[in-house]
Amino acid sequence: MKTRWVDAVIWSLAIAGPAVVTAALVELSHQAQRDYIFFYLALVAVVAVFRGLWPALVCAGLSFLLVDYFFVPPVDTFTIADEEDLVNLTAFLATAIGVGLLASRRRNALLQAQALARQLKQANTELIRLNKEQAEAAQAALRLARSEQQIQALQETDRLRRELLANVSHELRTPLGTILTESTAGDRPRTPAENTAALHTIAAEARRLNALVADMLDVTTIEGGALELDLVPVDVSDAIESAAERLHHVSPDREVEWNREQAHVEALADWDRLGQVFDNLLSNADRFAPRGTPIEISVASEQAGLVTVRVRDHGPGVPNELRERIFERFFRGSSDGSSGGTGLGLAIVRGLVEAHAGSVAIDEGEERGAVFRFTLPEARPAA
Repeated sequence: MKTRWVDAVIWSLAIAGPAVVTAALVELSHQAQRDYIFFYLALVAVVAVFRGLWPALVCAGLSFLLVDYFFVPPVDTFTIADEEDLVNLTAFLATAIGVGLLASRRRNALLQAQALARQLKQANTELIRLNKEQAEAAQAALRLARSEQQIQALQETDRLRRELLANVSHELRTPLGTILTESTAGDRPRTPAENTAALHTIAAEARRLNALVADMLDVTTIEGGALELDLVPVDVSDAIESAAERLHHVSPDREVEWNREQAHVEALADWDRLGQVFDNLLSNADRFAPRGTPIEISVASEQAGLVTVRVRDHGPGVPNELRERIFERFFRGSSDGSSGGTGLGLAIVRGLVEAHAGSVAIDEGEERGAVFRFTLPEARPAA
């Protein structure tokens, strides 16, 4: 009942207030009339603080009309003859709306703070009651344990954030420094050959920056849970063939061996994202495998409802102690970072595969090389 009464008062103020202010200003001197904007803005702010945005917008609109009618030449009309007056009125209306929005947000924040205070008071009362009974005290202890877990999770998130910022700044510094160095002529003129080499270096570092930014966006999308997949039946052999062709553009001498008939299996996947998984795995294998050795891809149905894909290279392999860390962001198999890449490829592979309800891991193998295995749900034929 009290809330309705307050609402009625504020709405009355929002509607009648501009008229009262106008009536008072009409009787004042011309100098005081020039300060009308402050009276109307104060009224809009009061309405917004006590009731919210909509009454404030109504108050701002009525104020705009009254100012136009009584104070903007020609007066006693809604006509605006001077362009400067039109600009001033528009600025006044925008300012009034802005004041209403800010005051409304302040009101919402105050209401939220009051609600939080009530919740805290209720929680304090609950804790006092729980202390009186052992069983309920145990529940409070459980809640405390959960809070500690949340705090630890937040601390871990903060640690990962700081590591991410450090890694990103490190990754950006090298290509940016190279670009700045090569794009600055220095004290001596360069020969055409030197200019050409500098341009090639700048282009390569720019591509490296572009790849880093693209991978960072993918990682952010995956970890933020915003990844959207268009899941359709995809012929795995077509995906492998497309990825092999893309690899040949970058590394023409690298052979990709696979059995088309064996790979002719349909998986439920997003075509673009599955291609990204193959691209990253093939690129990783191409960096670590010796020249002249092929990359081998095999496809099998080892588990019911799943398609298993293996990508094998003949490189140095992955030590056992690194098989979990290799899927972390910015982790490189080479301690000196000489392997190239952004260090995000395998992290993206894991995120994309898991988004498909699959899994990715490194297989144990007696022969030399690394074997990356991932699974995808098999596309079941329509009944």
